[in-house]
Amino acid sequence: MTGAAATAQTEDGAAVLGVERSLGGRRWYSAPSDERTALTSAQRLGVPEIVARVLAARGLGPGDAETFLEPTLRDLLPDPSHLNDMDSAAERLAAAVIQGEGIAVFGDYDVDGATSAALLRRFFAAVGSEMRVYVPNRLTEGYGPNTEALLRLRSEGASVVVTVDCGTASFEPLSAAATAGLDVIVVDHHVAEARLPQAAAVINPNRLDQTSPCGHLAAVGVAFLLVVAVNRTLRRAGWYRDRTEPNLLEWLDLVALGTVCDAVALTGINRALVAQGLKVLARRGNTGLAALADVARLDRPPGAYHAGFILGPRINAGGRIGEAGLGARLLACDDAGEATAIALRLDELNRERQEIEAAVLAEATAQVEIAEESGERAPVLFAAGEGWHPGVVGIVASRLAERFGRPACVVSLNGDQGTGSGRSVPGADLGAAIVAARQKALLVKGGGHPMAAGFTLERQRLAEVRDFLAGRLVDSVAAADRVPGLRIDGVLSAGGASADLAAQLARLEPFGAGNPEPRFAVTGARLVHIAPAGRDHLQCALAGEGGQRLDAIAFRCLETPLGAGLRNNDGRPLYVAGKLRENTWRGRTKVQLVIDDAAPAGGTSF
Repeated sequence: MTGAAATAQTEDGAAVLGVERSLGGRRWYSAPSDERTALTSAQRLGVPEIVARVLAARGLGPGDAETFLEPTLRDLLPDPSHLNDMDSAAERLAAAVIQGEGIAVFGDYDVDGATSAALLRRFFAAVGSEMRVYVPNRLTEGYGPNTEALLRLRSEGASVVVTVDCGTASFEPLSAAATAGLDVIVVDHHVAEARLPQAAAVINPNRLDQTSPCGHLAAVGVAFLLVVAVNRTLRRAGWYRDRTEPNLLEWLDLVALGTVCDAVALTGINRALVAQGLKVLARRGNTGLAALADVARLDRPPGAYHAGFILGPRINAGGRIGEAGLGARLLACDDAGEATAIALRLDELNRERQEIEAAVLAEATAQVEIAEESGERAPVLFAAGEGWHPGVVGIVASRLAERFGRPACVVSLNGDQGTGSGRSVPGADLGAAIVAARQKALLVKGGGHPMAAGFTLERQRLAEVRDFLAGRLVDSVAAADRVPGLRIDGVLSAGGASADLAAQLARLEPFGAGNPEPRFAVTGARLVHIAPAGRDHLQCALAGEGGQRLDAIAFRCLETPLGAGLRNNDGRPLYVAGKLRENTWRGRTKVQLVIDDAAPAGGTSF
């Protein structure tokens, strides 16, 4: 069986292959798709029918699908001027360039912040203005602009500061900066309040007074629109009469990396930015990124997966466990020797981060499991620990949300305060809930977007904040959790899971939020090989009914019910759900199934 499964079903329809409860505890349901639309797209676009069904399940007809498969900035890039304060910000920054004023960028310490800062630094250097980059220390300064740092930048000669991936909720620090005569331009994408900070400009597609189709942009996407606007303003002012105008497209690798790593929806303009940016990334024109790819042993043209799971975590590592500015330094570096040294240090910090993360995750998971075993099924998972490293609480929250299918908040307690981070599930707006908690003075500070948030709280209010978030999100979590399930895009035999099909599916990249990687159920398969790999992965091989062999891997599952079920299978027939990818090893490319779930075939039990 090589075609897609029945496509008119949703979570309320019949379970795919009758799987009502898998090894992972999930019900498999079919991605809804219109049969006629899929057939028309297959004929017009010349793609296999199963690929056309995947497109139709994303709501794409033949016309939309063509743009989807070939996204271009020409078709999708909006006029930056549609964003409030964009034109005034561009005028102010262009004037600073022309008049030789000091300009600084205040960045966040994650990948979105690092890529935004590096993008601005590279652009302003190209137009003749050296920009100072300042990234706060996560442990001593916390998230976002602080008064001391802004005033220091002012005293060191900056007359304009651009905050990237932060600043929308920084009322007191920006007020102090304005009083000191420092013009601050906020470039952000986090959930805003009705009140905005005192700033020369606040560019944020998620301002409440803003109507924009770009609410899903990462901060680096907003920064790229700012670069387009400033470049246009400088052109109109005649700045390039005797200077070379920069090619803005050469920095799309930074935009793609930040967009993928911030887990924003890869639809619309984001899809074009990432699709085109990955092509730039493959050319290895950024010295720092090329060095990092070499250190990570990335020996193939990078896709969204490599950006999000190989390059991104290493760039994040500096900000997470102590050396906050390393990521931005690497991305703005043009010296090969320096870039290699920074890349090696980031790789070392990433290994250290993994060890710290594993320890915190074990403790946090134990807390959640004890609460769950007591019969408490809280709408928002909450774990807190003394001295947990604040640089890994976001990753741990992400792991908990992924495992339990509910929003999760993880708090590092230190003295009288706690530093927390949260990750959510589709349909539950955690960022808005955190903002609401801060407005009620339950938090010292906090903000975010629907899928992720950060906050600081007083230790004594931990339970109060937990209860507030639970009450705020209980209805949306209940709706999202109504039918716990795993979406299946089609059903294949092991023989149908071919390298040719994997190559056709690759045309749907980049994958991510808003455009999930297609997942297929493989039937008629038996495990003929299984062995631990890496820290807690399982390397597998499946054999089809005709003897066809399909390599497979299950990540981060060794101690999970899925891992236990696979290891104890004893060769019995399986349904296996996962994603088909091309895997290159030592110059050879083969198809590999990345296993997400499995179930006994035909209703048998383990």
